[in-house]
Amino acid sequence: MRGKFEDQGGLFSYVSPEARVPKDHPLRKIRELVRKVLHDLNRTLSGLYSKEGRPSIPPEQLLSALLLQAFYGIRSERQLMEQLDYNLLYRWFVGLSPDDPVWDPTTFTKNRARLENGEVFSKFMTKLLNHPDVKPLLSSEHFAVDGTLIEAWASHKSFQPKDGSGGDDNGANFHGEKRKNETHASVTDPDSRLYRKAQGKEARLCYMGHVTMENRNGLAVAGRVTHATGTAERRASEEMLKAKVKEAGVRITVGEDKAYDTADHVANLRAIGVTPHVTQNQAFTKTGKSRKSAIDERTTRHPGYGMSQSRRPMIECIFGWGKQHGTMRKTKHRGCARVLGDFLLNLIAYNLVRIPKLIAA
Repeated sequence: MRGKFEDQGGLFSYVSPEARVPKDHPLRKIRELVRKVLHDLNRTLSGLYSKEGRPSIPPEQLLSALLLQAFYGIRSERQLMEQLDYNLLYRWFVGLSPDDPVWDPTTFTKNRARLENGEVFSKFMTKLLNHPDVKPLLSSEHFAVDGTLIEAWASHKSFQPKDGSGGDDNGANFHGEKRKNETHASVTDPDSRLYRKAQGKEARLCYMGHVTMENRNGLAVAGRVTHATGTAERRASEEMLKAKVKEAGVRITVGEDKAYDTADHVANLRAIGVTPHVTQNQAFTKTGKSRKSAIDERTTRHPGYGMSQSRRPMIECIFGWGKQHGTMRKTKHRGCARVLGDFLLNLIAYNLVRIPKLIAA
């Protein structure tokens, strides 16, 4: 018999969001882990707020909503608020009841800045990696490092001469003009830099994101955002690995691609207690001669070198997930500090997606 169509359901519902979310939904394990980490961060979060004045958005709900944005690749915080208004799954994850009003997008953005200034994202990542269930999954001595370009929220037209000598067209016609970072800067995002990924590729206004990955399960353990320059990858690698050596208290190894195969970088790594398992760059130069690698058989003859090289490509999965599913491909923020916050959120989200599966295994 044909069922009766009713255009609108009942006025009241007595089913909670908890009951509507399937028992085997992947967000259940992630939500449980996020709640534990947020509980450990309670004292840190309390220090960011005054004891007087109007209550703001609870930082636990703010962080949970930002993680949802990275999980589902929601383009903007305005769209995030729109979807949070009608999506019961999102409300359940954040901790809002079906009747709670969502926040104004501008208020949400201002509260987000408070977390960025308090370095909450990096502290959240540290607490997550030190969780009793997560720490056994990590390697403390073997790592891989790589960098990727993050497209800036700025157009080529905004890249204008610093001395104000541009024409009256506001940079609209730049064809045939010689433009360099030394003489030009973006008027909308001064921290972005014009950078070319490789020969034959187009130059773009972008930032450079750097990740340190542990080699046991391929989880991201550190992240950094810098200006896009030719030496940024190597300098960021040295800074991140120096902190890892201090944490480990012993000599560590790092796998890197051939872009890191320079004499000064290899020497700097060895000086801070890192064994560089860098891919040898023996490409032919323009004169037809083979380039001399800074890595020789004293390093490549050890089995550990081959192991590091086999694990190193896993770091591309982090970048691939962040650009395909997360919000890493093109940032919606301006300035290194704000781009770093979004970058760390993508790394945290990637780890949270993988950790429950690794624990279950």
